[in-house]
Amino acid sequence: MNNLVHDSQIQILDTYGDMKGQYSLSIESENISQTRTIIPRLYYSNNLLAETIGVLENKKSRLEKSNKLSYAESEILESAFTREIMFERTVYFCIETLKQIQKRINSVSRIDEIPKTFSSFMPGIRIISAQLVDILPESSHRLSELSVHLGSIVLDSATITKAQFDFNQSNKESSLLLDGIKLMVDSKIRKQYPHLDFF
Repeated sequence: MNNLVHDSQIQILDTYGDMKGQYSLSIESENISQTRTIIPRLYYSNNLLAETIGVLENKKSRLEKSNKLSYAESEILESAFTREIMFERTVYFCIETLKQIQKRINSVSRIDEIPKTFSSFMPGIRIISAQLVDILPESSHRLSELSVHLGSIVLDSATITKAQFDFNQSNKESSLLLDGIKLMVDSKIRKQYPHLDFF
């Protein structure tokens, strides 16, 4: 990480992993140390998110293989099989939501973009964590940790930039994101198991 300070402006160049963006912000000198702490936390959060997606993708792959085999061999939809498909659907929904969140995190190129961008998907992380708590508790715990880290980043960046939050708008944007992903996932599951109707 390189830090270039000119005329009360700090530019933090992020060279960690996949976080290739440049973060810059005009601030007062007393905020420089606070700004420097954001980049490592972004890097850690991005890694935590990527690891969680990897765990969920492995789980989805195993579920999909097992469910397709059961579907091919069975003409009667049993309750246990229904639960497994709904399990697959939930994991798939979580993966696609987290991938969209990952794209939004990686799209940020300035610290002053963080409050609005991150606050729009924070409710989604909490919803996904709650959905996984009974079926994949470890992943749920990771997402709870992620929510804490991203929340601290949002608060610090908002303090530095003097950003104001519109929680109603953030909730609306999060709902739109989740609704769109749900429609896509439901369509994929219906195509995968065309003779079943359980939604």
